[in-house]
Amino acid sequence: MSPQPSASTDSATTVFEQRESNVRLYCHSFPAVFTRAKGSTLFDTQGKRYLDFFAGAGALNYGHNPEPIKRKVMEYLESDGIVHALDAYTAAKRDFLTHFEKTILAPRGLEHKVQFCGPTGTNAVEAALKLARKVTKRTGLFAFTGAYHGMTLGSSAVTSSRGVRSAAGIPLGHTTFIPYPEGPKGAFDSLAFMERMLEDSCSGVDVPAAVIVESAQMDGGIYVASEEWLRGLRKLTEKHGILLIVDDIQAGCGRSGRFFSFERAGIVPDLVTLSKSIGGYGFPMSLLLMKPALDVWRPGEHTGTFRGNQVAFVAATAALDYWAQDDFTQGLTAKSRLLGELTRQAAPGLEVRGLGMAHGIDLNGHGGHERGLRVQQRCFQRGLILELCGRDDTVIKLLPPLTTSVDELREGTAILAAALSEG
Repeated sequence: MSPQPSASTDSATTVFEQRESNVRLYCHSFPAVFTRAKGSTLFDTQGKRYLDFFAGAGALNYGHNPEPIKRKVMEYLESDGIVHALDAYTAAKRDFLTHFEKTILAPRGLEHKVQFCGPTGTNAVEAALKLARKVTKRTGLFAFTGAYHGMTLGSSAVTSSRGVRSAAGIPLGHTTFIPYPEGPKGAFDSLAFMERMLEDSCSGVDVPAAVIVESAQMDGGIYVASEEWLRGLRKLTEKHGILLIVDDIQAGCGRSGRFFSFERAGIVPDLVTLSKSIGGYGFPMSLLLMKPALDVWRPGEHTGTFRGNQVAFVAATAALDYWAQDDFTQGLTAKSRLLGELTRQAAPGLEVRGLGMAHGIDLNGHGGHERGLRVQQRCFQRGLILELCGRDDTVIKLLPPLTTSVDELREGTAILAAALSEG
């Protein structure tokens, strides 16, 4: 999302302009000073209410300050529960691992071990790439056009955006980019393309250590890989002894309508990265899930100071309780369907893509980036926060919390429809 200069609605932004780095981004699109939030709503210092269809770029799937999680966090802090512990054994970590296995892994037949990485998603991606290379003794990787995996060097190397890659400041190699099966140029038979390169001893491409994929590209423009394609990718990687890494940092934790975005295809990846909403409350936390046979790390071989956020463990454990409630999972299915219907109604004549509680309206050929900015600004003025994504930010991205009410979904998409109708 490209920063755009905008006048602030609050005079107290001077300190940000004077002291905060130019690298700040979202404040240009949402020029207000926010003070409090609850559920799917934010409030600024003037008391203005905003519907949040951004959800911290997917870090707030359960909304702002969800009561069940907040209570657990407050109880833990008030009891002087340990906050920082590196990777020491703690009751908070034990509770999370126990609950994660019982609520998420076991019901899905997954036996993956859990590695706690640094505090953000790119740390999990770095760990996955490093482990894949260690296991296979190979260095190359396959990634996809439209992919976004993070801003650190390893993650940037498997991210396709020229802007992200150029910011690294050095050449980024060891990655072969394959066209994603869906994209702005239409469908592409990427499975046949990969098979052809791997089968041809003179293709100039070595068998990679891993293929890293988002089963639904979020920042890439809300492009969703089909279930059939995902099953084909799993079959191809198994045939050639390549590890399959699914980056579920933004599409996971329920955003796709199920806890993992790859569940719909019935596949089991070798490695899975999770972050954003796994922390439950917006707390920083990231995980690498690995099949047990892949856990070849030596103690301390991949480490970090903040790989054990105890407060995040507490919040994450409480958040998992949602997944044991039929009313939540059934409601998520119904609201996912409704969001798709409402988005299509709000954008007649435009291409709408989506999965679960993530939908995009493609303005490519219909005003593009400039129209997207106008729509985003009109929405903000009327009390709706949303993001742009995709190539040149030509896709309007709807990412409301999973707990957003039906009335709020209708309210937000009505604001969006009005903003779109003005051109």
